[in-house]
Amino acid sequence: MTSFDFRPRTRVVFGAGEFARLGEVARELGGTRCLLVADPGIVEAGYAAEAMRSLKARRMTVHGFHEFQANPTSAMAEAGGAFAGQLGIDLIVAVGGGSSLDCAKAINFLLSNGGRMRDYWGYGKAARPMLPMIAVPTTAGTGSEAQSSATLVDSETGARMACGDGKGSFRVAILDPKLTMSQPAKLAAATGYDALSHALETLVTSRQTALSECFSRSAWRLILSGFERMHRNPEDLEARGAMLLGAHFGGLAIENSNLGAAHACAYPLSDHFGLAHGAAVAAVLAQVVDWNSGVAGARYRDLYHGDLPAALRELAEMAGLAANLRDAGIPEEALPRLAEEAATQWTGKFNPRPFSAAAALEIYRAAY
Repeated sequence: MTSFDFRPRTRVVFGAGEFARLGEVARELGGTRCLLVADPGIVEAGYAAEAMRSLKARRMTVHGFHEFQANPTSAMAEAGGAFAGQLGIDLIVAVGGGSSLDCAKAINFLLSNGGRMRDYWGYGKAARPMLPMIAVPTTAGTGSEAQSSATLVDSETGARMACGDGKGSFRVAILDPKLTMSQPAKLAAATGYDALSHALETLVTSRQTALSECFSRSAWRLILSGFERMHRNPEDLEARGAMLLGAHFGGLAIENSNLGAAHACAYPLSDHFGLAHGAAVAAVLAQVVDWNSGVAGARYRDLYHGDLPAALRELAEMAGLAANLRDAGIPEEALPRLAEEAATQWTGKFNPRPFSAAAALEIYRAAY
């Protein structure tokens, strides 16, 4: 049995309406001057204003940073660090999807340790303690609130970089399924499918352990129980709760197991053709499972009794996601270039079957 060193770092507050406790929780962490990191969509939805009211009701000074987009870049994070650098911030609150949470983590490196984002590319490069943070995810997808790494795009090269450190984990995650109900159906489908893929990929990676398997299986059970129900009835709060908690468990599984070839193949599709990350994953996941089955088939069969690749395609189609690259609008002539880039993604090295540019091209062609 593979050894592991598990250090739970994040308190989880789960339940409908728990967002209202944000100010209370922030005060428990000793916060007095807060940086609120929320993307423009969260501002438009009113959640940033609601967070500010809750924090100010506890007599906290709050400064909002909203100047970033989906797939935040190192330059965006550095702009956030420059904005907050003179404000005496002692607490960071992130409200939104994975982009808000990752941007907040990145800003924390800069506020706490200085320098540029490139200084933290990799893991464990923060020499000094980092500020306490609270995460309030509004999507059931990345599980970023359970992970100690921020994923950014390097503004200079366009490369995707992961910057992580255990000191930069969220102290508290407030999981309120009511917040996910404002998601457009297309976004909910993409983020939900991404969460589903986390359960599958983490179950079979070369780093998976008995502990990560617990989180992978719990994530799969919860997400599978809620995905179709959420799609059929967006007002189903129980389904929304299952998705949000499942996504969190998936994030814990990633933290302890990492990901595999499906994510390595998905990243270039998003970078070059603008596919939402979950939609890119949906276009390749079934084929990756099929390709991995020679070495991981027993684990897949133990999780799902049936034709798993077919079930994954059916779920994607049910949610309005393309289940192959042709339907996703990817030109066939782009596949060799995409495969070269897929082979450079860090998640591919944890795939249970050795992954390379040739392997990526085989997957892409089978998924076309």
